[in-house]
Amino acid sequence: ALEDYGFRCVIASSFADIFFNNCFKNGLLPIVLSEEIIEQLFQDVFTTEGYQLDVNLAEQTVTTPKNESFSFEVDNFRKHCLLNGLDEIGVTLEDIDSIKAYEAQRRQKAPWLFDAIPAVK
Repeated sequence: ALEDYGFRCVIASSFADIFFNNCFKNGLLPIVLSEEIIEQLFQDVFTTEGYQLDVNLAEQTVTTPKNESFSFEVDNFRKHCLLNGLDEIGVTLEDIDSIKAYEAQRRQKAPWLFDAIPAVK
């Protein structure tokens, strides 16, 4: 639902594990910042019409209109996936040539295992 409304990230002081992990699986970046920073951001939102933050995943920063910048942590693998628009299947398909080579080699060494399984194309 968040993605349907155009959300690309969610900023909070903490996240439940399931929600946090599901964010990445759905292409959503969960950003953890301190409670003090979040409170400051809320105050700025209430006092500034059209308030927008700039979230830079590559640099791992959140920048305010006043040019204040806050850094956040993100796992390198998850960062790679988000920056490249990859889900778990997409990550696997990055190695498709290796997978095909393995399957071809395995088919030659043990052809009886592949009689009922169509070849990977």
